[in-house]
Amino acid sequence: MSAYQAHEGNGLIEKLRRGELVTAMMIRSARNTDAVRVAGSAGYDSIIIDLEHSSMPLQIVSDMASAAHDLGMTPFVRVPERDYGSVGRVLDGGATGVIAARIETPEQAEELARACRFAPRGQRSQIAMVPQLGFKPTPARELNPLLDRETIVKTLIETPLGAANADAIAQVDGVDMLAIGANDLSAELGAAGDYTSSAFYDAVATIAAACAKHGKLCVIGGIADFDILAGFMRIGVAPMIISGSDIEMLYAAARQRNEALKHWHAGLKDSVATTANR
Repeated sequence: MSAYQAHEGNGLIEKLRRGELVTAMMIRSARNTDAVRVAGSAGYDSIIIDLEHSSMPLQIVSDMASAAHDLGMTPFVRVPERDYGSVGRVLDGGATGVIAARIETPEQAEELARACRFAPRGQRSQIAMVPQLGFKPTPARELNPLLDRETIVKTLIETPLGAANADAIAQVDGVDMLAIGANDLSAELGAAGDYTSSAFYDAVATIAAACAKHGKLCVIGGIADFDILAGFMRIGVAPMIISGSDIEMLYAAARQRNEALKHWHAGLKDSVATTANR
């Protein structure tokens, strides 16, 4: 039995349903699997490969997804807005989860879900070999239900219309998660970056309630303030936290290291000057 088969039902989903923390690292700028291996050694549960905001080629996406599987992480791919033609390619390349941007209606959610599921639930094109099974030829009667169980379909709610339609979106068969894009949603509500505004809070509460009603998971991305995150978790948002993107983390570490060096050297100069004046 492969490691992939041993985790049928998707451990990440079950972990979130138990209220356990799931950590994710966004990959946007890397162009090889090194960032995936860093995420694995750092103990992350998941990676999110962002195709909406990068020029990353699909071959790199497949390499990263395969590496994530080998390291025991769940690979998500955020596909470009409305580009459902790329969904099958990233799933065939090893992605476990698909994140679709700017979902505003149940019809859009249904189109996404159909692209992610095999018939009769969907219209995903048939394939017999996938990297997470070591490209072992597998008959459809075995492969289809296995991949359908493992695939996580995540709709990204980023607009007031999407929030207003959350109940209908959460009812769509094949959708597993409604994710709130905090930056875009707050901007669309006229309060960019203000996650304490009443309009933003009400929108999150509406989406979380819809998910609870229909047995779906609600998650949120784009908020770094732990206290604000904790408040949203008290109203039903699941603890899947994106800690940041690869380039964001590189910048933060580079700046911190540079400032430490400057602080050290300034102290050294003061020490040398004091010694010279004695």
